[in-house]
Amino acid sequence: MQKMVKYLSQREAINIDQELFKEYMFSVDQLMELAGLSCASAIYKCYPLKELTINSVLICCGPGNNGGDGLVCARHLKLFGYNPIIYYPKRTDSSLYSNLTTQCVGMDIPFISKLPDMENLNKEYSLIVDALFGFSFKPPVRPEFADVIGALLETKVPIASVDIPSGWDVEKGPPDEGLQPELLISLTAPKQGCKAVLGILAQYKASALPNYTTEAARRERESRERRKVELIISLFAGAIFLTALLLVAITLKMAPQLDEKDGKLFK
Repeated sequence: MQKMVKYLSQREAINIDQELFKEYMFSVDQLMELAGLSCASAIYKCYPLKELTINSVLICCGPGNNGGDGLVCARHLKLFGYNPIIYYPKRTDSSLYSNLTTQCVGMDIPFISKLPDMENLNKEYSLIVDALFGFSFKPPVRPEFADVIGALLETKVPIASVDIPSGWDVEKGPPDEGLQPELLISLTAPKQGCKAVLGILAQYKASALPNYTTEAARRERESRERRKVELIISLFAGAIFLTALLLVAITLKMAPQLDEKDGKLFK
């Protein structure tokens, strides 16, 4: 029997992140580290080094969390033996992204300021990682990213998209001439817009986090709540039982004794 796939709306994806932050106390950089490692692991599984003629991977990073996932992915790909090269045209001015960039520089991962021409792009890379826009994206693509999206549409190099192909509506799917990656790496769960991935060769669900969206997870949460209630009831019942025993003991100690001779009670 085929397993039913849960597709997330934009609101559901946002709510899951908020639940991870507020209830499970994850931080943004923790989630980014897990997501980036998951992406690198998916690439390692789907594009093993021994099957590549070139080990260079171009990672296109956007200004948001998806781009942060790409920066982390680059670092782990480097550790896996790939040669990652980062294109990061619009950087985010925050310590989190600055630190991620510094870590990549410290591992001798090069950054390029402009994309190579199409001939060199097709010749120099075995894979392109699309980490430009995530589930918060709303079309259309802003003008400053038109060139990179155009290059991704034109290139013959296989593309692996992180969470959702850049330029797609997270719920409605691709535009008329949208990006068609060879690999889609879904984080936590696929998004609703990815139901239309008929042309994509593989969709890989990669997450180092518990899947809080499945029916089994829902039952587990309900079971956990029931266990809490049962524990409270058990403690309450135990307290009543101990209280009753104590009352019996006090009663026996304080009870008047029976006169064995006339059967009367006396103090």
